[in-house]
Amino acid sequence: MAAIQLKNVVKRYGSGRLANQVIHGVNADIAHGEFVVIVGPSGCGKSTLLRMVAGLEEVSAGEISIGGRVVNNLEPAQRDIAMVFQNYALYPHMTVFDNMAYGLKIAKVPRAEIKLRVDKAAKILELAPFLARKPRELSGGQRQRVAMGRAIVRQPQVFLFDEPLSNLDAKLRAQTRLEIQKLHRELGITSLFVTHDQVEAMTLAQRMIVMNAGVMEQFGTPLEVYTRPATTFVASFIGSPPMNLLKDAPEARPGTIVGIRPEHLDITSGGWALRVEAVEMLGAERLVYGRWLHGAGNEMVIVRTEESHAVPTLGATIHVTPRQDRLHWFDVTSGKRQ
Repeated sequence: MAAIQLKNVVKRYGSGRLANQVIHGVNADIAHGEFVVIVGPSGCGKSTLLRMVAGLEEVSAGEISIGGRVVNNLEPAQRDIAMVFQNYALYPHMTVFDNMAYGLKIAKVPRAEIKLRVDKAAKILELAPFLARKPRELSGGQRQRVAMGRAIVRQPQVFLFDEPLSNLDAKLRAQTRLEIQKLHRELGITSLFVTHDQVEAMTLAQRMIVMNAGVMEQFGTPLEVYTRPATTFVASFIGSPPMNLLKDAPEARPGTIVGIRPEHLDITSGGWALRVEAVEMLGAERLVYGRWLHGAGNEMVIVRTEESHAVPTLGATIHVTPRQDRLHWFDVTSGKRQ
């Protein structure tokens, strides 16, 4: 069983008063066969956390277990993991077959077994027609699949993905996301996937860890994180556009911020008054940006509407009503959900 356990995991650089702590006591139990995405903005510590699981960074405090075995002091090669990086790191002079087989050859796996594993991985990733080609003859998406194939043939306990889709264009990213989902369904290998892209996180994750400045803000399913964000950071980071967080709304309680998703505001004849400052046309929907006309905050409110609604005039005043069952409240000081 290849469950992963993180127990109060800390990472700091330096020592004493000059120590810079970048990971602050992360705790998470990842089940065998689960696909977990670590998501957050640049510099939040997500890749550092992944590299500690891989053994590429030392753990300053706490404990990491893989398959019930504490791995803090084990070298990467002893952890039975395979990693896929943002850069493909393929050998340009080798064929696709030889790139995928290289690690097995180094490990002195019998030739017949190597061919069996490479052929199986190539079939799964639809790379069979390209096994004799060199990397320069492949598209970016195909190269990334070769990198994944190289990891698959290792037959590890755990896959670790460090922003593997960042070098692909939008269309290829969407296509490769589907391939990764299919791959996980077929292999069922415990996987940790790092990304700064919330769309990747929401579409790939069975559960997701949301990181902010080295702190795990929330660990839950995409639906849980979206519908019940644990903090104002999660509410503002997950969702495009982000949740409206308002201090001056009539629904705000003393000492709290009220949150409402843009799709949960309805344009009505009464309710909150907004002065329209911008409208974004997004095909089947549009986003209306309105300046809050109540209170002293002068806050911006985003409203998501369908294409069937009339396009409001810039500078006009519209009224919106929040759906009461979709309101969220957060402590104004700590930012935590109430």
